[in-house]
Amino acid sequence: MRRAVLLTTAVALAVAGVVLAGAWLALRPGGPPLAAASFSHTALSPNTDGDDDVTHINYALRRAANVSIYFVDSQGRRFDFRADKPREAGEHAVDFSGVVDPFILPGDAEVTNGPDGAPWPGEITARVLPDGAYTWHVEARDDQAQTNTLSGPLTIAGADTTLPQIRMTISPPVFTPNQDGLSDRVTINVWLNKDIDPDGLRVTLIGPDGLELPIAEKPSDVPFGQTGMHEYDYDAGIDLDLDPPPDSAYTVRAVAQDRLGQQVLTEGELRILHGGLPRADILLGDVNWSASTIILGNTLHFTLTVNNYGTGPLRTSGPWSGWVYDSMATNANSLGEYEEAGAWRVGIMCQTCKSDYPWRWALGTPEALTVIPDEAGNPQYYLMPGQRVTVSGGVVLDQVIPSNNPQFFWAGLIHEFVNVAPINNRVDPWNVLIVEP
Repeated sequence: MRRAVLLTTAVALAVAGVVLAGAWLALRPGGPPLAAASFSHTALSPNTDGDDDVTHINYALRRAANVSIYFVDSQGRRFDFRADKPREAGEHAVDFSGVVDPFILPGDAEVTNGPDGAPWPGEITARVLPDGAYTWHVEARDDQAQTNTLSGPLTIAGADTTLPQIRMTISPPVFTPNQDGLSDRVTINVWLNKDIDPDGLRVTLIGPDGLELPIAEKPSDVPFGQTGMHEYDYDAGIDLDLDPPPDSAYTVRAVAQDRLGQQVLTEGELRILHGGLPRADILLGDVNWSASTIILGNTLHFTLTVNNYGTGPLRTSGPWSGWVYDSMATNANSLGEYEEAGAWRVGIMCQTCKSDYPWRWALGTPEALTVIPDEAGNPQYYLMPGQRVTVSGGVVLDQVIPSNNPQFFWAGLIHEFVNVAPINNRVDPWNVLIVEP
């Protein structure tokens, strides 16, 4: 009985061994890792004319391996199409249009100089093989370092070897997206030397974290993708009420890819500084008025608090807090304190005023504000995010219009040449009677 059990066990072990051996042979067949490789065309004319532009590469792997596909010319120079790429066992196919990894040829003047003879700042990232006779190689290396290569002939003729060169300028290089009227936008001009597809030219902003943000091209007389100058007008999203990217140094990258697949890129630096959404209000919508009855020739005073609750600094301009206008006929312009695009000011308005908010004041005094010089080095004054400031002033009421006496006075917070937000318009109206002395 025991011999029968032992015999049965031995037979079972033998059968299991045969099964395992068969499974091993099936999963890891013998022979080199690359079983076959072929090109559908041995002659290629890569110029996007629709005739022999592409050849189909087919290869089969007996097991998983790292695959390289490359070409060697008559001078023995190697050009990589795929370099050491991991692939699973089985059949594989890939199209080849003649474009390989970047390379430089001896005496290659078109790479080192642009059409005007000046050094070309671009970097080639993909390029077509020049006309000539080549030997293609498909190479596979498995995890046991067993390697084999299959090869064959390939002829390139009529290749479009003109690279899509680009030049780029960035202005200004320091960009402050906060709607203060100073360096609020950046203009990126990209010159392209050949016609490519409309989406073949791309400009992106790359942050320290590597994240790429696309920048849209501004429509112009030069169609997208055509030879000539292309303009990119970038506001960092402020116009759409979006927070701009954080303050930092960024890379602007322009990439041009022609219809064949040749690709070049160039890069420049752009620094974002003092960016943020400008948001402010008159705190609690409250204005402290000095009186409701004023003797003709006396002053109506006010005091209020401005609250910067946004993420951007608010540029402001005089006259400073505390200023008293000596007549109702006087306004900020008559003081030489003209409206400035992007500046924030407190304004006072009345029912009989002939212009919007004729009497205006800065957001506080120089001592309460932060100085940030502009591009020319001139001091500019800012109310910083999270900061509050008291603004006061007055107007001598020296005119009486009987049909509008009393009349309402009110405050406003003005973002000049941008808007007066509804919450900052007609704030805390106050009815004032002007009486004769």
